[in-house]
Amino acid sequence: MKLYFSPNACSLAPHIALREAGLAFEPVLASTKTHQLPDGSDYYAINPLGYVPMLELDDGVRLREVSVVLQYIADLVPTRNLAPANGTLPRYRLQEWLSFIATELHKNFGPLFASAMPEEGKAIYRDRLAKRYGWLDGQLAGKQYLAGDQFSVADCYLFAITRWAKFMNLDLSALSNLQAHHQRVAERPAVQEALRVEELAGK
Repeated sequence: MKLYFSPNACSLAPHIALREAGLAFEPVLASTKTHQLPDGSDYYAINPLGYVPMLELDDGVRLREVSVVLQYIADLVPTRNLAPANGTLPRYRLQEWLSFIATELHKNFGPLFASAMPEEGKAIYRDRLAKRYGWLDGQLAGKQYLAGDQFSVADCYLFAITRWAKFMNLDLSALSNLQAHHQRVAERPAVQEALRVEELAGK
């Protein structure tokens, strides 16, 4: 398998998940700035959408979208318990978390990366994110991870997205449950290895 990624993008989530699952894969740098692959070819030629992540299977089939890629990885190695079994209520809870992270957090960070967005507009999105994270902090009370005591691919996604806060002037330091979760995930060996490969360790 190949994982097309860009450092510190949302592709960090499946990068972590692949290492948590113990799966063999080739990380391929697909810069979201240049859209060029290491061999100089155009990333758009294999992914017309131009963004990451994209997971290429051994038979050439390609999967996009973070939530889908994460669940696919989890289902490849069910013994790692990165996602509950399909068709169960816990699985729908996981999908609920993945959808929340994608639509309420991930998408609201987007305008903060846009250089053309005026600061007044960015302030609106920071406020929106602060409220969503405030609610999330309450949901993490008394829990090790989003699903309780069991680490899942949803935690990979939340960790990857929440890293952006410090670069986007979004102060989440008062959210103690969220901060504890972030630190707990950061200390996992698979996470440390993914950060090292993407040259993000200490950043």
